[in-house]
Amino acid sequence: MSSSHTDHELGPARLEEVSAGVFAYIQPDGSWWINNTGLLVGGRGAVAIDSCSTERRTRGFLDAIATVTDRPVRTLVNTHHHGDHTHGNYLFGGAAIVAHERTRAEVIAAGRPNWPGVWTPIEWGEIEVAPPFLTYTDQVTVWVDELRCEVRHVGMAAHTTNDSIVWIPERSVLFAGDLLFHGGTPFLVMGSVAGAIRVCEQVLAPLGAETIVPGHGEVAGPGLIDEVLGYLRFVTEVAGRGRAAGLTPLQAARETDLGEYAGWLDAERIVGNLHRAYAELDGAEPGAKIDVATAVQDMVVYNGGQPLSCYA
Repeated sequence: MSSSHTDHELGPARLEEVSAGVFAYIQPDGSWWINNTGLLVGGRGAVAIDSCSTERRTRGFLDAIATVTDRPVRTLVNTHHHGDHTHGNYLFGGAAIVAHERTRAEVIAAGRPNWPGVWTPIEWGEIEVAPPFLTYTDQVTVWVDELRCEVRHVGMAAHTTNDSIVWIPERSVLFAGDLLFHGGTPFLVMGSVAGAIRVCEQVLAPLGAETIVPGHGEVAGPGLIDEVLGYLRFVTEVAGRGRAAGLTPLQAARETDLGEYAGWLDAERIVGNLHRAYAELDGAEPGAKIDVATAVQDMVVYNGGQPLSCYA
């Protein structure tokens, strides 16, 4: 089973103004290690939402910022700890790096990227670990001039154990981090399938956001939440059937027709997601540690034994 990429020629990254002074930085094609970030521009300074996975990509984001403001980035918010959203933190010299307190701990624990043989070769650059140093437990408000931006921890494990959103109520704009993917397969190995469903239903949907910037993929409307919920429920159903039949997560994935989700990028994530769902069926608490290395290696096996495609 191969990854669902069909074209190695990715379009250029771009800043998309989703509301006055509020930008999504979209990096096609949104697959492994190619994330979206955000930018909020004020008269005295700017706020960035997440950095990028490599030195080159983060410098590209900084160059894009310079095309719309000559003010410094004074604040950098991390939505969670994964390296595609935090590796470039160190390039935002002078900015206060803000995140949930567990994000700080996980960035430190993860260290520099070290995934030999899992992905096709990635030129990381000279990555330096730069964890958040202004942390919160529940939420914090960031102001861009008079624009209120609410940075909220979602309260439970979902994509990871430390996911936050950035909600701009006056503009009905939501930066969802990796709680939502658009056109790509969600990834729950370090979080919780059940928790992700609850977060979509109980945290994201009630906001009534008109504009959603996902962690990967194109800017979307509120229908994206239902699309992601559909996949999460699909994983739950496959896990229940597979567990009852005595199949391993890899076996269950191989026997599963992905149907409407087959065309989503990085389809091999079904295997990792089933590892997480199986653990929860066996009584593990959302976010409990599981054997991530085995889950990732099973994704490689599902991918025909070949490294997972990455164009970062």
